Amino acid sequence: MASKKHKNMMLNSKSIGNKIAEARKKINLSQAELAQQVSISPQAVGKWERGESMPDITTLNRLAEILGVDLNYFSENFQSEDSKVTSIESLKTQPAELSIGQESEKPSRDMSKMNLVDSDFSGLKNLREKFSSSNMQRCMFIGSDMSGLLLKSNNVNGCDFTDSDISKSQIQSSNLSDNKFKHCSLKETEFSKSNISNCDFTDSEISKNQIQGTNLGDNIFNGCSLKETKFSKSSIGDCNFSDTDFTNATFISSNFGKNIVANANWNSTSFIEMRIQDIVFEGKLEDCSFENCSFYGEVKFQNATFINTFFKNNKKFKRVQFINCKADKLTYAFLKSNLANLTGVTLM
Repeated sequence: MASKKHKNMMLNSKSIGNKIAEARKKINLSQAELAQQVSISPQAVGKWERGESMPDITTLNRLAEILGVDLNYFSENFQSEDSKVTSIESLKTQPAELSIGQESEKPSRDMSKMNLVDSDFSGLKNLREKFSSSNMQRCMFIGSDMSGLLLKSNNVNGCDFTDSDISKSQIQSSNLSDNKFKHCSLKETEFSKSNISNCDFTDSEISKNQIQGTNLGDNIFNGCSLKETKFSKSSIGDCNFSDTDFTNATFISSNFGKNIVANANWNSTSFIEMRIQDIVFEGKLEDCSFENCSFYGEVKFQNATFINTFFKNNKKFKRVQFINCKADKLTYAFLKSNLANLTGVTLM
């Protein structure tokens, strides 16, 4: 039985389809991006918008949240208004009426379900607003204080966060693409079930992160610190990690392939139950471990020096190439027990 809240809604598949398409286009979401956030196929979204099928009431609630509309928006009797892009200037011009020595207590604004396009937040401090389910396109956050930020089911595209503090934040079930995070602090931030692609994190502090169930593709992490960061059940591919510090980082049950790791620092780095593909490890690997990993494509250790590095129960390890490498006695024994091709390894 429908609840009182929904029983008076007049629903028509063609009308709903048109309204989904209209709201989606207003926030510049593609059918594929909307499908990803609803966890369905793009073809299903296409059928909705053509009126060939209709989402159930639970899915309509989810669509309303993502598209930033009221549930009644989908009713035939709903009188729609043109959506307005939110102006941010009022945030910059709010007066501060505090006596000298009085500690500021900033209100926590709820900026969820908003359509933020071409807005400038640069230089704002204490920006701890909740942006859950908001669409953020081509916005500027340069030099802003966004520590403690909550992003949930967001679409963030073409934004610039350069020199911002985004530490101790939570990014959940969101799509982040074509953004700049250069020289940012993302320390102790949690990423979960998100898609992060074509973003630039050059020279950023990304230490002590928890990255779970997240897709990282075609990103730049040059010169970043990923110390003590834990990757689990994630896919990390086609990224540039040149000069990145992986000290005490942990990779568990994830894919790590076709990444550039030139001059990376591998110290106490752990790879557990990983799928490693088409990658070249160079330099010194000290106190590292590779356990229950599988190796595919062309995986090479080139001009590498192994010190107290542990190899155990790795699969397809014979295909790994060792070129001009050196190893201490303990590491050499571990490599031998894994049936590695040691022709390119010299015992130190």
